[in-house]
Amino acid sequence: MEVRTCKGCGKLFNYIGRMTPVCPICMKEMEEKFEVCRKYIKENPGANIQKVSEETGVSMKMIKQWVREERLTFAEGTLVGIECEACGANILTGRFCANCRTRLTTDLTNSIRPAHGKDTPGKSASARMRFLDE
Repeated sequence: MEVRTCKGCGKLFNYIGRMTPVCPICMKEMEEKFEVCRKYIKENPGANIQKVSEETGVSMKMIKQWVREERLTFAEGTLVGIECEACGANILTGRFCANCRTRLTTDLTNSIRPAHGKDTPGKSASARMRFLDE
């Protein structure tokens, strides 16, 4: 195990590989704040990040992090204030808009597949398995 300093309270703790390096006590507090935000958003579907932050006392930075992690989602039509990391369009959750997500997926898929019309090395027509009849 690795010993790290908690980003929340500054105390040392045994780090076990979570996304955010905070101690178990601070993690519990963050989860409680998350639940408060989630409940507020559910009860007030038109609220934006600033309003949620003001009403719950949770920082806008933390709320934006949860939106980027896709833990929080706002109602359709809400001005959340989160931009797509690729094109800058407003999005409700995640890191990329639907168009950029599709483009990135296509680009990644195309980079993995071999180019059409080219044989892979060692797979030519003459290299096929042959059987001899008795």
